Amino acid sequence: MTERRWSEPFITMLEALRMPSQFQAGRRLFRAGHVQYLSISSSLATALVRDDDNQTCRTRVAVRTFRPADWRAIERVLAGRAIHAARLLSGQLPEDLDQILASFGLDLFPQELDEIAMDCQCPGWQVPCRHLAATCYAMAESFDGDPFTILAWRGRGRDDLLRRLRALRAAPDRTADAPAAPAAPAAPTTVAGFWTAGPRLAPDSDVDGFAPHRPDAVLDQLEPLDLTAGRYQVTDLLRTAYRAIADAPQAN
Repeated sequence: MTERRWSEPFITMLEALRMPSQFQAGRRLFRAGHVQYLSISSSLATALVRDDDNQTCRTRVAVRTFRPADWRAIERVLAGRAIHAARLLSGQLPEDLDQILASFGLDLFPQELDEIAMDCQCPGWQVPCRHLAATCYAMAESFDGDPFTILAWRGRGRDDLLRRLRALRAAPDRTADAPAAPAAPAAPTTVAGFWTAGPRLAPDSDVDGFAPHRPDAVLDQLEPLDLTAGRYQVTDLLRTAYRAIADAPQAN
């Protein structure tokens, strides 16, 4: 059975913009290995793209994450079906994930460009420019290589999702293999003003017993580190270290 290419709707939406020159140039930069760094976290993908003149541009591609209430409903459905939970715990996404999201009025990928905020350091005026197009192709490759990065972009990283699913599967009042009732459809949102900060959350806020912060979240606020240690990005090694420190038993 051929492995599903999860990125196809994402690329199809972007290429429907009828901007062939930008996407052709972006594909060329991507295939030539000019996307030197890519990080995908909650709502934001950042990249460093080297141009033909060896100038490097920093790009950002942002999307609205699903609301906490939407994620809770999605997680109840996924945990309520043993086949879905088993597939996720084995590192794969359910084949019918699109239909599950559609039942809540949600889409796995943005359907139109105005649902995405894009930003590039280059002086060009076109959006997306060739650097952003290259970033999108790199994101698509990441989505196909590790589909959990799609969910991370929508606000739920692999570790958080699997921890919540395990907790829901272990809950004594869980009805096995029973789907949750669909939540009310999400209100339409746009990403206008995405880069403008909104109200701050209370530092000790908690949702359903799960702390909303991530120990490695500070790395999302830094400029990308174009450094490697062997074949690994230093940023990825730092994320692993931060999470290991946070999970380590605290001394009394």
